[in-house]
Amino acid sequence: MEDMELFEEINEESMDYETRQEQKLEEMHRLLNEKQLKALRQHLEDSDAFDVSEFLTELEPQQMIKVFRVLSKEHGAEVFAELDVPEQEYIINSVTDAELGNILEELYLDDTVDLMEELPANVVARVMRISTPETRKLINQYLKYPENSAGSIMTAEFIDLKKYMSVKESFARIKRIGADKETVYTCFVTSADRKLEGVVTVKDLIMANDFDIIEDIMNDVVIYATTEDDQEDVSNMFSDYNLLTIPVVDTERRLVGIVTVDDVMDVMEQEATEDIEIMAGITPSDKPYSRTPVTEIFKNRLPWLMLLMLSATFTSMILTSFEDALAAQAALIAFIPMLMGTGGNSGSQSSTAVIRSLSIGDTEPRDVLMVLWKEIRVSILCGICLAIVNFGKMFLLDKFILGNNDITVVIALTVSATVLFVVIFAKIVGCTLPMLAERIGIDPAVMASPLITTLTDAVSLIIYFTIARMLLGT
Repeated sequence: MEDMELFEEINEESMDYETRQEQKLEEMHRLLNEKQLKALRQHLEDSDAFDVSEFLTELEPQQMIKVFRVLSKEHGAEVFAELDVPEQEYIINSVTDAELGNILEELYLDDTVDLMEELPANVVARVMRISTPETRKLINQYLKYPENSAGSIMTAEFIDLKKYMSVKESFARIKRIGADKETVYTCFVTSADRKLEGVVTVKDLIMANDFDIIEDIMNDVVIYATTEDDQEDVSNMFSDYNLLTIPVVDTERRLVGIVTVDDVMDVMEQEATEDIEIMAGITPSDKPYSRTPVTEIFKNRLPWLMLLMLSATFTSMILTSFEDALAAQAALIAFIPMLMGTGGNSGSQSSTAVIRSLSIGDTEPRDVLMVLWKEIRVSILCGICLAIVNFGKMFLLDKFILGNNDITVVIALTVSATVLFVVIFAKIVGCTLPMLAERIGIDPAVMASPLITTLTDAVSLIIYFTIARMLLGT
């Protein structure tokens, strides 16, 4: 029997994450279907809050409430924080005031504030009515901070120490108030008027003697954010300094909250999603794709599509102005899509690399000359290689294999030279526009693929027909 249990444990450890998650969910469903609520409760209590939230989202609404109510007060609040807003709203509307009060009592303040920002006004009013006066005051204070600022994502649940305290006294305070705090590993040292003076970790306390004074072991060089700092800047600070927690201070350097690494991970995901959507020509949405109504998706996508469609008018105008050249050299028409596509792809490569570099703080707008010089050299190398390959392709594939007898050395040279200059232009534009956007305070992602592709399409044609006139005399 022991050998069988050992084999099952080894087998479970060898499974990948997704397989383990599926097995957990299957076991929860089995216990629920067999109405083994006592065993299900124990299984849920032994499971991580995220796993339980995943299980709840797969249930019918009535079943979800039934299962949620078997959870303990503490674990129920943890699970509630992991749920998406629609499930949270349904639970709030389905439970009694006493049950809702228990949830709010156990929730961390930053999770409560996030909830208030997403819920409908009538639900928010009920939550505020049930909350304690102290919680209501803090919620109102947090909601006044600018959206996407450090103040809007911080929590007031931190441990503060005084520099005159001993290590023994500090541990006593951590044990006394730590149960309700977001983190106990990092403690912040404040003065009598709450000004930030230093930071000390539990590791520092453990390694010190009981009667050592905090002032002697604390680090008085503290990396901190202000309530007005942008949340993306705060996430960069976590990455740059390898932090788990960062203190947030007001204009007088009084400690008002902390931001923890789990909050920053949500911010990083949100910012990355926003950049990807903007780069794809979509107005960013706060909702996940699966929960966004068709009408909202339509509204988010149509303006960009309309703008890009109308901007393509310039391409048509250029083609019309070179109509005589196209009539004289019909062979030139076949290579227009390839040239426009190459230009758009080249610009997108540079813009994506530069936007990413700006977002992680690797480069700044003042580095524009360095970036420009690097991209020019890259574009020359790429352009030469593409031009040589294209020249060979036009003769080998287009002329001899496909039998296009209109292709001559001069036409092949025209197209290949255009490839070189289009790549150079596209990469210059692709790297400079995001830097310019950052400089003037616009999201660099706005200057990504759709806009750069439209611009390079038009300029590619101008370059193409200019070179054709020079070499072909059309």
